[in-house]
Amino acid sequence: MLIIPAIDLKDGRCVRLKQGDMSTATVFSDDPVAMARHWAAQGARRLHVVDLNGAIAGRPKNDKVIREMIGAVGEQVPIQLGGGIRDLDAIEAYIDAGVTYVIIGTAAVKNPGFLSDACYAFPGHVIAGLDAREGKVAVEGWSKMTGHDVVDLAKKFEEYGVESIIYTDIGRDGMMSGINIEATLKLAQALKTPIIASGGLNSIKDVQAVCARLVPEGIIGAIAGRALYEGKLDLKSAQAAADKALGKA
Repeated sequence: MLIIPAIDLKDGRCVRLKQGDMSTATVFSDDPVAMARHWAAQGARRLHVVDLNGAIAGRPKNDKVIREMIGAVGEQVPIQLGGGIRDLDAIEAYIDAGVTYVIIGTAAVKNPGFLSDACYAFPGHVIAGLDAREGKVAVEGWSKMTGHDVVDLAKKFEEYGVESIIYTDIGRDGMMSGINIEATLKLAQALKTPIIASGGLNSIKDVQAVCARLVPEGIIGAIAGRALYEGKLDLKSAQAAADKALGKA
């Protein structure tokens, strides 16, 4: 199982939010490229990068710094990128630049045909992002709730052939309160598609719980953000704990 450091970009800086609220942004670095190098040096096997401005604007906004990050670590560490990806041209541009996986969130919910087209045009490169609160899906940087049920929508995305699904519990994100094991388990058991858990990873104990309960059901990774930046979780130790729990140490 991968422990995936998150690098959230707002106005060219590395920030973390609480529950997706842009007004709660805490700046952790003015140099996201250096941050990408740092996580690569710490042994990251994948990076999770989000263009927060892009998620709100509906088009890429931090692409310059993203390209610099790809240039710095892209050959060493695969990058999964989301935020403002709303058309095939944007996907093609990012993949050509060296992004390994693109994450389609809001556009997947609002325009399922686009997600289907993306999976067809770029097989193996498209991840669907499902962000939810109490089982209902949110869109547009989590600023708007929809009536869509997470499991029902995930099954539709699975039919399109997404490479994996990132499931984020908005209520846990940035709060360091632990992954929502039960909700993630419910989703994983309903699908054959690999799931990446997100929102609230806080400790080695959380890592061990995910390995014990979720990995057997198809969880392939967990995204870590604020806990890494505030020193509550050490990336090397977390990845080592995951490897050990799964007998790969």
